[in-house]
Amino acid sequence: MDRSDPGAPEAVALLDALSDALGAITGDSGRASFDPDDVRGERACFVLARGCDGRALGCGALRPLGDDIAEIKRMYAAPGSAGVGSALLAWLEAEAARLGYRALWLETRLVNTRAVRFYEGRGYARIANYGKYAGNAQAVCLAKQLV
Repeated sequence: MDRSDPGAPEAVALLDALSDALGAITGDSGRASFDPDDVRGERACFVLARGCDGRALGCGALRPLGDDIAEIKRMYAAPGSAGVGSALLAWLEAEAARLGYRALWLETRLVNTRAVRFYEGRGYARIANYGKYAGNAQAVCLAKQLV
């Protein structure tokens, strides 16, 4: 995994691909829920997953929600890149723990069943919708304790 800036050309290309995929699945690109500055801080990060050839195949980010909780943002693995999503998530979990977070939260759309299954299969459990997702019947929020 390589730490990167979400404004870097490779990152922008992956974020655009994610937005296109989310738009096709959910009808919403998710762009309005992501502020690149949120993942540029001291207890935040944006990371790229690379293939053996050095090509960026996926991305993910952490942003602080509080002293003990970070939020996973903009997780994406390019089609045909088996294992990249799991590797990204494992790296983000380890990095969150290293940064002192005790839990990770995230949001996805209920209609995005593949993402919901992906996270639930890796130990994430549904929680009450938080923040801007509270009261949104289309959203599902998930959490995982790190310690």
